[in-house]
Amino acid sequence: METDVATQSIKNRLLDAIKDAMRAGDKERLAVLRAASAAIKQREVDERIDLAENDAATTEVLTKMVKQCRDSAQQYREAGEAARAAAEEKEIEIISEFLPEPASEAEIDSLIDEAIVATGANSMKEMGQVMGKIKPKLQGRADLAAVSARVKSRLSTQTG
Repeated sequence: METDVATQSIKNRLLDAIKDAMRAGDKERLAVLRAASAAIKQREVDERIDLAENDAATTEVLTKMVKQCRDSAQQYREAGEAARAAAEEKEIEIISEFLPEPASEAEIDSLIDEAIVATGANSMKEMGQVMGKIKPKLQGRADLAAVSARVKSRLSTQTG
């Protein structure tokens, strides 16, 4: 059974977690998990696909949810709504259980270097190619906007 969990798709692990939360009577966790499941289902319906075996697409959906929660938490904090910000952060914590381990700074730098070498990029014109190489490896594991800023910085210092 232990190997089953390790090889189980993100979508199936999420569905199992929903059942566990129902059995445990954990309404807060259940609501977050159901929202995540609904977002995945919506993507399946919109694109007429099954994400049960597509962890990359499932990760995209969950990453988008985490980003929305982060944005909401920040807005609530700025508005002085600490309790609502904390609720959003709790959602992030729950959803993040189903995302891959975050990439380390060193791993991100290494991937940026590899992508620059692989694409032969030496100016901002090739930034899209570099990000195209990096994105699949870091999806759900790093803030891609921050990675993009680092790539931009690296390419702008190479110019000349």
